[in-house]
Amino acid sequence: MRLINRHPGRALRPVLIALPFLLVFLAYSAGSAARLAENPQDRILPSPSQLVDTAVRLTTEPDRRTGEVLFWKDTAASLKRLAAGVAIAAAIGLSFGLAIGLIPLMRATFEGFVAVLSMIPPLAVLPILFITLGVGEAAKIALIAIGITPFLVRDLSARTRALPREQIVKAETLGASSLAIALSVALPQVMPRLIEALRLSLGPAWLFLIAAEAVASESGLGYRIFLVRRFLAMDVILTYVAWITLLAFLIDLALAQLSRRLYPWAEAA
Repeated sequence: MRLINRHPGRALRPVLIALPFLLVFLAYSAGSAARLAENPQDRILPSPSQLVDTAVRLTTEPDRRTGEVLFWKDTAASLKRLAAGVAIAAAIGLSFGLAIGLIPLMRATFEGFVAVLSMIPPLAVLPILFITLGVGEAAKIALIAIGITPFLVRDLSARTRALPREQIVKAETLGASSLAIALSVALPQVMPRLIEALRLSLGPAWLFLIAAEAVASESGLGYRIFLVRRFLAMDVILTYVAWITLLAFLIDLALAQLSRRLYPWAEAA
């Protein structure tokens, strides 16, 4: 049997999924052990046991000055900013995506404009946002929204344009207005794609969030990472990076489950 036709069985699939993670862990453990054997005070690659101890300390010990557990405070601050930025981007992306995909006048006016906007590096706009909006929450949320909105608009407009023309013609024949067609014909079929596009946008959204928090913030996961880097606290940095990765995975998993529950027909297709 050709290799391209071989599929893992139920027993083998979990092993294959865990294998890359195990290899990375073994490689890190070996590198850490080698560096610590040469220099027990080495802080670049802390041992796995050190990382566990640091994770426990960060998640349980309150700050002496404020009495708060900073790990959870940072997590809450970052998630609020991420949720706000992604929600704004989703609303704008869905509205303009439907309009550009359905209405020729909107497409002629905004399609090229959005294409040009998508070429602007969002991080290059960060100083402008801090100058115009200040260093508060608005600039951080705006960076996330600006960073992923053009992608959402282009992706959803393309999905809208790909809808069968026969559906729109039939709706017009039945007397549906443009708004009714957008809400009753296009929107239900575009919503699964919106969730998928949001899943694809999570990586860039986290990048913009961490960058904004690193430049100007007093709380947040990105702020904490860049605060402790000057002390070479790699155990703290790696713990925060692992936590960010886990959060991103859980959000992606939640969106996937939401799509399966609300739009099972799209998953089946």
